[in-house]
Amino acid sequence: MSSAVQASPAATSRPATKPAPRGAKAPTLRHERTFKAQGIRFLAGVDEVGRGALAGPVSVGIAVVDLERQKPLAGVRDSKLLSPAERERLDPLVRRWSVASAVGHATAGEIDSLGIIAALRLAGTRAWGSILGSGIVPDAVLLDGSHNWLSPAEQLSLFDQPVLEAACEAPVHTKVKADMQCLSVAAASVIAKVERDRMMRELHTEYPDYGWDINKGYATAAHRNVLRAAGPTPYHRVSWRLLGGELQAAEVPDGDGPYED
Repeated sequence: MSSAVQASPAATSRPATKPAPRGAKAPTLRHERTFKAQGIRFLAGVDEVGRGALAGPVSVGIAVVDLERQKPLAGVRDSKLLSPAERERLDPLVRRWSVASAVGHATAGEIDSLGIIAALRLAGTRAWGSILGSGIVPDAVLLDGSHNWLSPAEQLSLFDQPVLEAACEAPVHTKVKADMQCLSVAAASVIAKVERDRMMRELHTEYPDYGWDINKGYATAAHRNVLRAAGPTPYHRVSWRLLGGELQAAEVPDGDGPYED
């Protein structure tokens, strides 16, 4: 599942939102503009959120910039450095600023079935398909981190899903801490975080005891306590060693473990 594309002419095991360090530089388009020398005009910044949660989807945001015309957008930071109110304020601004933007999701069930890396690829492919559907075809991708999980697997195994038609075939460039330094990637992180947080608040109305309106599916003490008392919901990633394995179903094989965003 993915969002509609936009085109335009708390005590936890996960760190809480915190302000940017004093003196930290705001992300810019400086790195993105180095790609102009390769003849690249439309560059897609990509980032994911929800990778380390115990419940809910993993979500991938894409924000496409035009290296010939794009100007900076003030206030955008990696989503983890922004307050919820700031993220909500910036979300529509980022979507209007981007040449095209989209967020794709992979469910907890898909994470259990495919593993976290393939689920990230699936979520990213859904977002990529929305970008292509808007009529924009990015020339290249800038992906946060050191591992290209977005491109289709080079060789299918018996357990791999078929490559989707809209799979990203553009060159993918990775950069560690791109979400801190590169404006397109920071923008992607904002729209992905806002959309996933809204989804978790909606799921909270179905299972209010787990506190997903606050913890967004991450392993807070309160979340773990409810898991111990009531067990997992259909939105939990049951293939993971929830609570260090004490809730893992015996018949479910080990899956990819949780990682920090």
